[in-house]
Amino acid sequence: MRRLRSAFIVASAALLGGIGISARAAELKASIEGPIDRGLREEIALTIGETKGPAQNALDARRRAREAAADAIKLLRSEGYYEGRVAPDISSSEPPHAVIRVTPGRRFHMTRGAMSWIGAPPPDVDQRAVVASLKLIPGAPGKASEVIAAEERAIAALRARGYADAQAQPREVIVDYDAQTVAPTYRIASGAPVRLGPVEITGGTRSRLRFVQRLAPWKIGDPYSAAKLAKLEQRLLDPGVFEAAAVTLAPIEQTKGGLRPVLVVLSDRRASTLELGAGYSTTNGSGADAKYVIYNRLGRADSLTFLLRGYDIQQKLDAELALPHWLRADQVLKVGGGFLGDRTAAYNDLGGGIRADVERHFTKTTFITVGAAFDYAATSEKTAINLQATPVGEDLKLEILTGLAAFAIDRSNDVLNPTRGWRLEARAEPTLITGDRNLTYLRAQTQASVYLPLTPNAGTVVAARFKIGSIWGGKIPDVPADRRFYVGGGGSVRGYGYQGVGPRLSDNTPEGGLSEVEASVEFRQRITQDWGLVGFLDAGAVGTGPAPAFTGYGVGAGLGVRYNLGFAPLRVDLATPLKPHAGDSRIHVYVSIGQSF
Repeated sequence: MRRLRSAFIVASAALLGGIGISARAAELKASIEGPIDRGLREEIALTIGETKGPAQNALDARRRAREAAADAIKLLRSEGYYEGRVAPDISSSEPPHAVIRVTPGRRFHMTRGAMSWIGAPPPDVDQRAVVASLKLIPGAPGKASEVIAAEERAIAALRARGYADAQAQPREVIVDYDAQTVAPTYRIASGAPVRLGPVEITGGTRSRLRFVQRLAPWKIGDPYSAAKLAKLEQRLLDPGVFEAAAVTLAPIEQTKGGLRPVLVVLSDRRASTLELGAGYSTTNGSGADAKYVIYNRLGRADSLTFLLRGYDIQQKLDAELALPHWLRADQVLKVGGGFLGDRTAAYNDLGGGIRADVERHFTKTTFITVGAAFDYAATSEKTAINLQATPVGEDLKLEILTGLAAFAIDRSNDVLNPTRGWRLEARAEPTLITGDRNLTYLRAQTQASVYLPLTPNAGTVVAARFKIGSIWGGKIPDVPADRRFYVGGGGSVRGYGYQGVGPRLSDNTPEGGLSEVEASVEFRQRITQDWGLVGFLDAGAVGTGPAPAFTGYGVGAGLGVRYNLGFAPLRVDLATPLKPHAGDSRIHVYVSIGQSF
């Protein structure tokens, strides 16, 4: 299996432009000899490193041996072998190579450690907490790394208890050769405990001081907490309005009334940006869109987004205002509206609407959403084909009120090109329709995806997706065509046309359904730094009832090429239907940015 996979990788890379393979044998800078165990030998080998070629002569070999011996001695000391000896030498072979003979000796052991306070010591309760944080185990190997780590833990413990100015002075470490012990004494200046004062803004920014102050996760007078300062910094960065944000304590001399001000340095991004995009597929057609975003116009990390889209199947003009940290921190209000036109095989509609959503964020990628929307739509849809083979349908004018409750959890490592982790999202939309039809129903969907790297560098990834949806309370044709479920196309089951899987009228018009189920599996293989290949299999079905049905399903398979644009992969997929319907094309092409899921 490994041989087959290697052949696949090399052959694929050759198709993308060739791959250069060069190798030069590497060897250790010096051979290691002596009575040492395997683990220590490997540590020494990593420390002395490798060289690209043999020594040129005996003089060069001796130089390498001396350098390797010096590095090995440092490692032995750091691992607690203070009696260790390393003798540099060269071999008698021709050409000669460097040799080090290692005698590690006895391993010294750690004592409990001691604390010496510089200046006024903190209260006893804080002293005990700091000593406990050392976590030095008497009798454990006397490693230098543990001595240093214990000091770092002591400083962290002090700062966690409000001593923001705590500093470590040069420590004293006594190595007792008779007792074979390592006894560190830490010299710590704790300083005075710090109480947090008001937030002050510096730097060129349009942000309002009161807005920033309201985001602080502390009250004036609370003990210093590095985690709380970091939380404020994260809250400022999450909306994506600032190029940079830094939150630090003011210098100690600026303390007033026992309170230390907190300085916030903000760097605004450009006041506005313009993004242009385009897409193409043999199923959805082609088109382009433009997005214009104005940042921080109101001085509260806000963004105002205008979107213009012109595609074969959809035309859209939309505006949305996002107000981060609305009413409370980590909560976003989004209000928007616009006009929309769809031209699809199943229906045509034209209308507009307004909406408002509130997102409550627990992390940047984990949140719940509640909201509502009101839309007006003029819809033209087919309902049947009469005996004369003439489409029979309706032209409807509808007012639609839709509620929204949703949640999203994203534990993947990248939005556009995930290689590990998982995602889960679900939404429920209670809907009230008036006008030419009167109807209430509930529309619900959920989708899960997982990304599993098969190699340590995530060069090979298996990705899988599952989606299911259902409408309760409505029947076909009562539920308007543009509110039903459809399967097929680039974001669904590749290999079929847009809306190409599921029930159809006798003239091949997609009818849509009251339930859907989709599943996808992809094998993603990186070939070079910029190029990759993907093999995929998609499947899906649409049911005429609220319970998902697996009859009339479609299955598509294909291959894709990925090119790394730096911020996301360019995706080109070719797919074919494994269960084609009458009139289906055998090959479909999809071009887009980002992975398919």
